[in-house]
Amino acid sequence: MKIYKILGLMSGTSLDGLDLAFCHIWQEENSWKFEIHQTESISYSSEMQGKLKDSIFLPADELLQFNNTYGTWLGKQAKTFIEKNDLEVDYIASHGHTTHHQPENGLTFQIGSGQHLANASGERVVCDFRTNDVALGGQGAPLVPIGDKLFFGEYDFCLNLGGISNVSFQKDGERLAYDIGLANMILNHITRNNGLDYDEGGQLAKSGTINVEMFEKLNALEYYKLPIPKSIGYEWFVEEVVPIVESTEDAIENLLCTGVNHICEQVATQIKAHCKKSKNTLLVTGGGALNNFLIETLQEKLGKEVDVAITEKQLIEFKEAVVFSLMAVLRIELKTNVLSSVTGAKSDSSSGVIFLPS
Repeated sequence: MKIYKILGLMSGTSLDGLDLAFCHIWQEENSWKFEIHQTESISYSSEMQGKLKDSIFLPADELLQFNNTYGTWLGKQAKTFIEKNDLEVDYIASHGHTTHHQPENGLTFQIGSGQHLANASGERVVCDFRTNDVALGGQGAPLVPIGDKLFFGEYDFCLNLGGISNVSFQKDGERLAYDIGLANMILNHITRNNGLDYDEGGQLAKSGTINVEMFEKLNALEYYKLPIPKSIGYEWFVEEVVPIVESTEDAIENLLCTGVNHICEQVATQIKAHCKKSKNTLLVTGGGALNNFLIETLQEKLGKEVDVAITEKQLIEFKEAVVFSLMAVLRIELKTNVLSSVTGAKSDSSSGVIFLPS
């Protein structure tokens, strides 16, 4: 039995920082298994956070330069983590950081050059998991559903609350998934505008009240009416959501309360629309799962039809890094790791590019 030792790297749209998860992944009796052995989250400096946030506006040559320097930075973080924990690593699986996501234009770009990462870390790297699917006519997102299917198939629904909310579930023998809409992106935008990193546990949001005008404008966003498959990126947030938030004059508590209720309204509406049983289970991971007020509000809006399941904190925070580790293993074995039933591509694919250190 081959046990793969993979270091997964994940940087999400919430711009919190870099997640590192060292995993063992193996196949046993036709089922994929995993163990998380070491984890770490590296917060971005305000300078790095700003550069990542504004990278969407960079000219092409500056963006490509940043792609290389960020790849080197990732490699150095990985090398430090490996040496500090005395790890033997087969491959690094890197998601990179999404700067551009426009599948309707055949474009998706995650910075973090795989070659620079490999050279700086001294390890083999698998990255660029989205491009091939977009080239096949797909959305290139969401990608985590392959992990939901192979690792967490006992749940009726898997919900990830990162910068964006996305859901995954089985229907008629196929895995379906899509980006529902907003999650931590809007909450982090509000807190950072007010000099705070985040709203711990949703305490500020819980003390606020809903701003009805903002709530209705958010719920009226055109994206929510689109059919699946569909996905969103930071561009959509900047163009469609930020103007609504910025034009609303209200206390931070009320803005956050409105954001939380909007997130939960959209998530609950979508999940309840796909329920086939009187009792359903929903696994929630991602940073939003640590927001107590958000989870309370979500359960309230879902009602008795859906039970919200919260797993251990380590898996909540590092699930995406673990799933990208799985995707790397599947790529190495030339097995499907991106599902066309999810993305709308012409076919399933084994996606990702392998880089060897010089």
